Formats: sequence, C-alpha cells, structure tokens
Amino acid sequence: MSYIQQSFSVQFEYKVFFTEKIFDTANTDFANFLESRAEKGIRKKLLFIVDDGVTKHHDYLQDQITAYFENIDGFELIQDIIVVPGGEASKNDLQLFYWLVNTLDQHAIDRHSYVVGIGGGSVLDLVGYVAAVSHRGVKHIRIPTTVLSQNDSGVGVKNGINYHGKKNFLGTFAPPAAVFNDAAFLSTLDERDWRSGMVEAVKVALIKDAGFFDWMESHAALLTQADPASLQYLIRRCAELHMAHIGGAGDPFESGSSRPLDFGHWSAHKLEQLTDFELRHGEAVSIGIALDSVYSWLTGMLDADSLDRIIKLLKELRLPLYHPLLEIEDDQSAIVAGLEEFREHLGGQLTISLLRAIGKGQEVHSIDLAILRKAVNMLRDKW
Repeated sequence: MSYIQQSFSVQFEYKVFFTEKIFDTANTDFANFLESRAEKGIRKKLLFIVDDGVTKHHDYLQDQITAYFENIDGFELIQDIIVVPGGEASKNDLQLFYWLVNTLDQHAIDRHSYVVGIGGGSVLDLVGYVAAVSHRGVKHIRIPTTVLSQNDSGVGVKNGINYHGKKNFLGTFAPPAAVFNDAAFLSTLDERDWRSGMVEAVKVALIKDAGFFDWMESHAALLTQADPASLQYLIRRCAELHMAHIGGAGDPFESGSSRPLDFGHWSAHKLEQLTDFELRHGEAVSIGIALDSVYSWLTGMLDADSLDRIIKLLKELRLPLYHPLLEIEDDQSAIVAGLEEFREHLGGQLTISLLRAIGKGQEVHSIDLAILRKAVNMLRDKW
C-alpha cells in the first residue's frame, strides 16, 4: 500500500466580553477589539445583521452604530444595517439564508471583513452559518441579546439553520472572532424570553457543577424577579461552564457521540418541531430536563431528594414541566421519533445524558420506552 499522510492542527481562540451599552461612544470595548485586529494597508468591512426584535426596542441602534464608527480607523462600515426576523422563524426560512449570502456578495464582504450578528440565538445561528459558508469562511462577531444566547448558544462554536423540519440539520462548527455580552439588551426582553433563558444554566449545573445548582436554589426568588446582579452572575457562570466544556473536553466540534451539554435536549428538539416552535427553546429544554430527571430516578440512577430539588427549582423559576405532545401511545409516537432523530443528529450510537446526582451526569445508550411512558405520566399527574 502506498499513500501520503497529512496531519495538522488549527488553533482557535476567542474572548467573551461582558459589557454594557456597547455602542455608546464612551464604551471603547468594541473599538479596542477592532483596533487589535487592524492590519496596515487593509481596509476591513463590517456588515451588521440585526434581529428585528432588537431594532423594535432599540430604534436608535442604526444611528448609534454609525456614530460609533466615525473615529475607528482601518474599518469601513456598511451603512445600512440588515434587519431580519427574530426567533426560530429565521432558521426555518431557506430563502432568507440565500438572500443574506447574496447580500454579503453584493457588499463584497471578504475574508478580511467581519459580519456582526446582533440578536437572539436563532439569528446568531443563522448569521454564523451565512458567514461560515461564504468564501469558505468570513469572520463573524456575535452580540447576543437574550439570556439564552448570552449564557449558551452565543458563546459556543455552532452555527446552523433548520431543514426539512429537522433542527440544525444544516450547519457548521465555526468559532466567532469575539462575543460581546451587553447587559443593556436584557432590560427590554419579554419576561417569557428571559425566564426560559435561565434553563440552560439549570442544565449545565445539573451535569457539571452542584455548587452552581445550590446557588440557583438560594437565589431563585431574585432570579424570578430578573434581579440584574443575580442574572449577570448566572449568565457569566453558565457561559464559563459551557466554554470550559467546549475547549476542555477534547471534542469541540463533536466528532463523537458524547454530548453532555445536550442533557434534556433530545425531547426538547422534537417538542419544538411538534409545536411548530410555539414553545421557546428554553421552555422545551425545561420539559426535557424534567423528563430525563424523572427517568433517571425511575431507573434508580438518581435519588428522590435530588429529583424533588430539580422539580422544585424549575417550578420556582416558573418554567414548564410537561406538554401534552409528550404522550406516548406506542412505539410510533411522535416524541419517540425524537430519539432516532437525536441519534442521527449525533451520528452513530444513541447517546443520552442522564443524571447520577446533581452535578454529575451519566451517558446511556438506550431508553426503555415503558419507563419513559411512566416518566411522562408522572409529569402529567404529579406536578
């Protein structure tokens, strides 16, 4: 046998900045980052793509961004910011994806340029995917504007859109050039959005950090009131845990089947689809966490006191525990199909994260449908 072998590694590095009023001219965080990326003789373009929910509450954003860039050398601002629909609808619209790719082409956005996404997780997923496939990779900057995107999806390396009714079927692993978490954007969030955004912190605490779970229990009352200091600590700690796993678990681009950060997600992804995305992602994940926690208890993995604490915290945060579409009538039930879709999305063996204890996850490779049905019935009837 004759062959030539190639082997190389690529270093990725990016920072998540915590700031407030990012485009106030007195705030130099964004300007300092750009100046650190300036190259002599190269004028770099910046194209902003913004969630329409953000522009609705911050109608001054266009003028503020324009004023901010008046004194930044080496960068050319594309004057009109692009506004796109927010929420999961942005990831379901294939024509919107093509239109944005064409927009990058029309403005001659090249690999020296930056696409800047401002919005919730869905818009950032879309913008990141558009950037990643244009010219085989235009750099993108994320400015998450929701609790969910600031503590989870916005600080990671995934980008994607939905296709043929399957969540994130098209996508890439493309780390951002930088992430800027601006606390000011959270002040205009709908209560349903900031509340459901906290569930990813519950998730990562359950599988990674018992002490963080304890903290959420003791601060539940403040969190339900959106206390700024408590919410900012939750976001930062959750982001830290997510980033530590992505960078430290040895599989940042998920080439294997192990996905502990997807605890509670196999049923959540299916519920989102079955409700035509009427359920927020965080609401679906809350239901998924409750289901997998009860299942963990029924199989003898998790003790009863821990299960009670989990259910109590989700209820105190006013997050849902059950949806009628969870019901399992037979092996062909819609929610059961979510298991196979999850296996397919992971690639290879079915791998589901369950709980051994608060702060300690454990992976299993099969689900007993009779026990799963019992778990659904308990969520429906007991809580």
